[in-house]
Amino acid sequence: MTLTRYVLEEQRQHPDATGDLTVAMNSVQLGCKFVESCVRKARLVNLVGLAGNTNVQGEDQKKLDVLSNEMFVNALKASGKFSFMVSEEVDDIIFVPESLRGKYCITFDPLDGSSNIDAGVNVGTIFGIWRLPSGPRATIDEILVPGSEIIAGGYCMYGSSCNLVLTFGDNSVEGFTLDPAIGEFILTHPNIRIPSKGKIYSVNEGNSMYWDDATRSYFDAIKYPTPESGLKPYSARYIGSMVADVHRTLLYGGIFAYPADRKSRSGKLRILYESFPMSFIIEQAGGRAITGTQRVLDLVPTHIHDRCPVFLGGTEEIEQVEAAFATHASWVKGNAK
Repeated sequence: MTLTRYVLEEQRQHPDATGDLTVAMNSVQLGCKFVESCVRKARLVNLVGLAGNTNVQGEDQKKLDVLSNEMFVNALKASGKFSFMVSEEVDDIIFVPESLRGKYCITFDPLDGSSNIDAGVNVGTIFGIWRLPSGPRATIDEILVPGSEIIAGGYCMYGSSCNLVLTFGDNSVEGFTLDPAIGEFILTHPNIRIPSKGKIYSVNEGNSMYWDDATRSYFDAIKYPTPESGLKPYSARYIGSMVADVHRTLLYGGIFAYPADRKSRSGKLRILYESFPMSFIIEQAGGRAITGTQRVLDLVPTHIHDRCPVFLGGTEEIEQVEAAFATHASWVKGNAK
């Protein structure tokens, strides 16, 4: 089962489908294949190192950041199915020429974790697709909507293998692996379900001195369980590339977190092209994603590069997080101002 065949079969299950989303996904697939090729030979063709620019987040852009972004923008524009694009690497909304506009908007991080690229660490692409109510005549107001309106989300991880994980909703998440011999993504992880409870936590503990009491108490509880509980402490696994950390959490269970703290009071992860797509995937796989006090997909961003805190994982893990935040509600409320 190739990715192309899978998308076509999904289309056939919806008699009213126009095929536009199928074409849109083909352009995303092409972008992922191109980036995978560049990542694999980056050192050989001098694509490592800085490009000499910074993005809207104030982060130094790598050469591959710039190239990956250009490739995705060109492929998505050429599909004729998108009116707007939002990229981590571009300050403003990307407007598609009127003759090529379609009924969708796509948000994407073309190369998440690129600060690790020179060290050979797994990196990836994250994307989310929304349907624009007004189609090609849509205005930018139709982009800033709750995450619950997302219709497709996915990520592609570039490492020892190239894995693309995708969901169109309907409580179904599928994983594909690129076969370089034929240049096609093959279904290798059908119907992925995240375990309700795991044994791994993934968080940047270098920021722990800035955490609020709720976050600290939750992680202390899973690292230092009481003897009476009979529980074993969780193992720490943190790569520093969201795609890689979330992929492991999705397959093995546990929790991934990038909480708000005194240094980043609004959190660090971008809502439209990191938090929303990843939260959508986790929920469709049977898990949950919250900010600590509310569901991530209920957020409504006011700017295309807004940020939010994220805790995502199995249902039992998130229930523990909610309990910690409920216990420390007064502290959290006072320090959110």
